[in-house]
Parts: sequence; structure tokens; C-alpha cells
Amino acid sequence: MKQIVLKLGTGILSAGAGEIHHRRLHNLAEGIVSLREENVEVIVVSSGAVGLGMGKLGLSSRPNDLSILRACASIGQCLLMNAWSEALNKVDLMPAQVLLTRDDFNQRSRSKKVKETLEALLGHKVVPIINENDSVSDEEIKFGDNDVLSALLASLGGAEMLVILSTAMGLMTHHQAGNLIPFIAEITPAVEQMAEGTKSQTAVGGMVTKIEAAKIATKSGCAVFIGSGEQPADLTQIFKGKAVGTFFAPAGLALKDRKKWLAFFPKAKGHLIVDAGASEAILNQGSSLLASGLHSVEGTFEKSDVISIATQDGKVFAQGITRFNSAELDQIKGLGQDEILKIFPGRNRPEVVHRDHLAPIFTKSI
Repeated sequence: MKQIVLKLGTGILSAGAGEIHHRRLHNLAEGIVSLREENVEVIVVSSGAVGLGMGKLGLSSRPNDLSILRACASIGQCLLMNAWSEALNKVDLMPAQVLLTRDDFNQRSRSKKVKETLEALLGHKVVPIINENDSVSDEEIKFGDNDVLSALLASLGGAEMLVILSTAMGLMTHHQAGNLIPFIAEITPAVEQMAEGTKSQTAVGGMVTKIEAAKIATKSGCAVFIGSGEQPADLTQIFKGKAVGTFFAPAGLALKDRKKWLAFFPKAKGHLIVDAGASEAILNQGSSLLASGLHSVEGTFEKSDVISIATQDGKVFAQGITRFNSAELDQIKGLGQDEILKIFPGRNRPEVVHRDHLAPIFTKSI
């Protein structure tokens, strides 16, 4: 069977003041049934827990206190799953709650367990309802990674399409004030500049995180659709590419599984800043990173940790597994192979990051 990941924003599922928008949820449940009839499995990433909990606690704006946010998430998650159970049970489907954080993807063994669990649920015709575990998150609850989480899941499971439904019609020219862009062949810096953050008091992220998610998914070989879920969404039409919104084409050369994991899943323990020659060699020639091209080292990390590689103007373009710890790299940055062997005579492989353990990613600022 084919697979899509369906990510739903807070504004789609909430009717305000801590209430669920039951009509929309029912329409979505029927859409999931229609997709299954077309032999398409659906994994749902459902936001809304924090917003629902805020309503129940009588909070009108998103609190800055993380402990209050966690409490809101804990209250709202119960409401959210009850609503999903009710909607899916009416169409003879069973939901399963799966709560994840970015840490669940940092180690390949843990991400493999996530994949195996989802495959087992789908194999029993169960609909996984996934949310970020905001009741224990710190950075994630602050920045809101459900868009990125949905992209990681699409990448992990090899989904054909990631569908992101929110209150936005899609990507617009001039920061949502212009015309709808129906199709994006490649996510360029010009495309990124059209995105902006959210002004919602109950949600986080906005179009910026949706574009970031689209970059991860398309680089993994997955098509992406961003559109509005405020009207009854025909999920089968979206999957066929016939809906109103913005479609993003998958990259022509998708990353292989191991490099896909290395590029997007683990959080870098530190940053290596390299010169123009090193970045050109890595991106255009598929070369390893050598110490001669290393300009500076940021952060403290150990040998075999995942690090990001950036240009001198702060643009991250790759992630990889380092052969040296941060203190050692400070000693050898800018040096040639013969000089490195004098400092570390036992190192017969002096590459900082070997090309087999290096994956190019989209450009982003650090």
C-alpha cells in the first residue's frame, strides 16, 4: 500500500475556547476511509493539545512558562484523543496514540523502533495519531516542531506524500498577501523568503516551519501539499494532485536511507565552519571534509558525534560523523595530512568527516 502523512494544525481542529471542531474531524475521518479504499495508508500528526488545554484553563494567550505549557498539553492531549476516538470509531476505524519528541530520532536504533511500531499499527488497519510529547519537551514545546516531526515521519516511512493542512491556503507571494503559488519545483532561497511565522496565540511555527518540513520531505523523495483544512478537505483529490493549495515536487535524486537519517534526524552536537574550497569539494565533488579546509569549531563534542558543517557566513549545508573530538579539531584545523600525523601519529585516516559518513542537506542558518 501507498502511504501519506497527514499533519493537522491547531487552527483546524479547535473550535476555540478549548473545544474540538467535531465537524472537521468527522470530515477528516471520512477522508481517511476514502484513502484506505484507494489502498493508501494514513499516519496522522495532530496538533492542538496545547491550545485545547489553554481553553480549559481559561488562558487566552500562549503562556511563556514552560510548566504551564506542559500542563496545557497534558490536559489537551486527553481531549484530543477522545475526539479522534469518537470520530474514527464512527467510521469503523481504530486510533492509536503515539507521542514523540525529536530525541526519538537522534539515534538510528530508536527511530527504527518508531518505524516498526507504526508499521505494526498500520498492518492491523489502525490509524496512528501522533503528536509531539509536549508534556515533557523543552525546546520543542517552545518552537513547535510538529511540522518538522511530520516530515521526519514521512521520510522515515518512505511516504509518497506529506499533507499539511492549516488555516493557510498554501504558499502565497508577498507573505500571504499576494497570489497562491500552486506548484513549487524546487525550494530556493526566494521561495523561503515568501514564508513568515504565525501570529496565532495558540499555535507556533507558521509557514516558516512548513517550508522547512517541505525541504526535509522533498529531499527524502516525498511530495508535499500545503493547504487549508478549514473547508471539508477531499484527501483523495489532494493525493491525486487536484486540490487547491501548494504542491511541492519531490527531489529528483532523493537521499538513500542512511544518509537521509544522517541529514535530517539527529541533532548536531556541534558545528564545523569551513572555507569555500571545502564546501565546494563536499557539495560538488562528494569529497570528505579535511582539516585543511576547517576554519573554526563551535561547541563541545566527542569523536563519532554528529556535527553540522557550515560556510563562514553561517549556512549549514551538511551533517556528518566526526572522527575527532572538538578539542582535537581545534589543534588540527587548517593543517595538512602530514602535519596531523605528527600530532596524532596513530591516526591512519586523518579525514575530519569521511564522505561515507557525510550527508548534504538544505541550506539553513545556524
